[in-house]
Amino acid sequence: RPIPCFLYLCSGRIGFAIARRLAQDGAHVVVSSRKQQNVDRAVAALQAEGLSVTGTVCHVGKAEDRERLVATILDINVKATVLMTKAVVPEMEKRGGGSVVITASVAAFSPFPGLGPYNVSKTALLGLTKNLAVELAPRNIRVNCLAPGLIKTSFSSTFWMDKAKEESMKETLRISRIGKPEECAGVVSFMCSEDASYITGETVVVGGGTPSRL
Repeated sequence: RPIPCFLYLCSGRIGFAIARRLAQDGAHVVVSSRKQQNVDRAVAALQAEGLSVTGTVCHVGKAEDRERLVATILDINVKATVLMTKAVVPEMEKRGGGSVVITASVAAFSPFPGLGPYNVSKTALLGLTKNLAVELAPRNIRVNCLAPGLIKTSFSSTFWMDKAKEESMKETLRISRIGKPEECAGVVSFMCSEDASYITGETVVVGGGTPSRL
């Protein structure tokens, strides 16, 4: 039967690529975003490919949604992750176990200048991954973390829209190119699969060789 999978932030290119890959690999994916039109767009596109996908909106600014999310960087990136995990764990337990994959960033290891709160929130997710892995192991639930590096998305466009800046960024990478969202998707699919059944509490960096250790 399909693997149950909940994916938050479907509207981003990385999230969408992960949703597609997991669905292609047999998961039933529930995608979510702050805006209904983003959810509808993602669900329609994936269902048009014959994939098993549903969606739900979750906006941090709406009182009815705030039980799950609150509108600050730390609350969105850290508190939301805790609360969303708390929401899906009972369903995983009913099925005898499961896999949680948290999305952090290479900024957790090597902070981006001028993005202090963002960097700190992503570093917190590394610790959260370790902690949840310990707490949920007795319930047969694994918890791992994806830390993307420079991936070609609208969020990172400031680093690659300008050709000179893009070339400068490439010089910092061992693999001299910017990553693609699909290169994150395969890693997440692996971490959710039985091939990773003996892996928990780990963070996998998909960053083209960017220095990435504390």
